[in-house]
Amino acid sequence: MSRERFAKFIRVLHQRQPDMTVLTDKVHKGQNISAIMRTAEAAGIGEVHMVKPDRGHIVYHNTAGGIGRFTTQRVHERIEDGFSHLRQRGFTLVAAHWSDRAIHYREFDYTQPFALVMGAEKKGLSDYAAHEADAHVTIPIMGLVESYNVSVAAGIILQEALHQRQQAGHYLRGCAEDERYRHTLFEWAQPDMARYCKQHKLPYPELDEDGDLIPPASARYRRPKEV
Repeated sequence: MSRERFAKFIRVLHQRQPDMTVLTDKVHKGQNISAIMRTAEAAGIGEVHMVKPDRGHIVYHNTAGGIGRFTTQRVHERIEDGFSHLRQRGFTLVAAHWSDRAIHYREFDYTQPFALVMGAEKKGLSDYAAHEADAHVTIPIMGLVESYNVSVAAGIILQEALHQRQQAGHYLRGCAEDERYRHTLFEWAQPDMARYCKQHKLPYPELDEDGDLIPPASARYRRPKEV
């Protein structure tokens, strides 16, 4: 672990936006899930929510530098569960969906706590999500296609959210260096040791200023073998 990479981990963690997330409504194609996760992480989102598709399981391609390691995935059985969970946490649910009440995607205020709801590849948004969403946003289309690919649409909207939040200084606020922060930093810096500690139900050791382990007094810890 180089000091520069560890410093980047710290900087990225401080720029995370815990009040911004994505909820996919039965999106099932692995390449789309992967692209949404990559875009979400680039915008500072640390947790992506997904509703299981009608058939099979959610599978994403862990590509792009293993981005799944840096973004938590929470899977909900039903869209109702996802909406309820996020509403309880204070999120406004904004859906990418054309309707009579839809507004231009740049007119929405993304500086508030929000979850971007994206519909499935062919069916689009479920009736429940369309009806219960707090707001609908659309992206203008000048060609013959009826809609953007779901991952492309998510990317366009999240870039607008990033822009608005940059202008408002949200990425400069930092975060509380609490237990969750320390756990996340350790898991990014020392993934092998993190897995070992979880397997053996051990607390994470401390890290020095370079992200290297400070050996604890207990002899129960052993550095896992490199694979």
